[in-house]
Amino acid sequence: MKAIAIREPGGPEVLQPIEAEKPSPESHEVLIEVAAAGVNRPDCLQRAGLYPVPDGASPLPGLEVAGHIVEVGARCSRFKVGDRVMALTHGGGYAEFCVADERHCLPVPKSMTLETAAAFPETAFTVWSNLWMRAGLTSGERLLVHGGSSGIGTTAIQIAKALGVAVAVTAGTDEKCAFCVNLGADIAINYRNGNWQDALATTWPEGVDAILDMVGGRYFDANLDSLRRRGRLSIIALLGGAIAEQASLAKILRKHLTVFGTTLRPQSSEQKAAIADGLTTSVLPLLESGEVKPVIFESLPLEAADQAHTLMESGKHMGKIVLTVREDHAKA
Repeated sequence: MKAIAIREPGGPEVLQPIEAEKPSPESHEVLIEVAAAGVNRPDCLQRAGLYPVPDGASPLPGLEVAGHIVEVGARCSRFKVGDRVMALTHGGGYAEFCVADERHCLPVPKSMTLETAAAFPETAFTVWSNLWMRAGLTSGERLLVHGGSSGIGTTAIQIAKALGVAVAVTAGTDEKCAFCVNLGADIAINYRNGNWQDALATTWPEGVDAILDMVGGRYFDANLDSLRRRGRLSIIALLGGAIAEQASLAKILRKHLTVFGTTLRPQSSEQKAAIADGLTTSVLPLLESGEVKPVIFESLPLEAADQAHTLMESGKHMGKIVLTVREDHAKA
């Protein structure tokens, strides 16, 4: 099969088209003929040598796919050959075929193309596990999302609004802020135009109940200040550094705050299955109704994976970047 491999750690140019052996599913897995694969920042980190591949995972990049099931393992019972699915994978998504744990697959709504579906799993699993399973976000609360125009951000905005949560976001341009408001954000702050914390306090002086943060160290103290009593801070990336200097930990005690961090890929199969169950119950109906829809910024052919990574790292995208593997299937 055709696939994209990482020749050596480095820039986007190290992504190399290869001929690879088609994987065979284990008893709990399905084999998916990939129509499209989502591109995510962990793919870029893996390519750069900064995100080690977990034991037992495919060394090929790609953490989410959509396509048709062509083979099922002996213990599989949820899906059958021919079903359209979108799946969180343990790697290997940049290829014509990919295996996935059956429990990490979701059915693709009839109204949704496989290209659109490929942009959903990785971000949705991240958002749901952090904000609803860990932070316990509920209707009527307030959420702040840093990086609102990213794939994570666009997913968080839509799910939160559909479930009755007020949303504020930060983004790096006025265009991106307008884009987030169009998706449903109540407040959009261009962090390049001044102090985002002051801007947030102008509208919500009492702060927010939860923050989804991919910036890290540089925002840590301001995040603590922006949380209400019993607020929750979820750190999912460290784009602004891993060191939080001059942060007052007393704020955590005084305001009874919860601070936690997660990464998705190293979590156990059982943990990912639990996330999938939550998405099936609470979010899949929103996909089927059209209340939530993955936002695709650009689709590129599999062979252009290097261009996709260059675009991802430029920060110019608003929404997801997708690689089409079978364009005839991806558009259907």
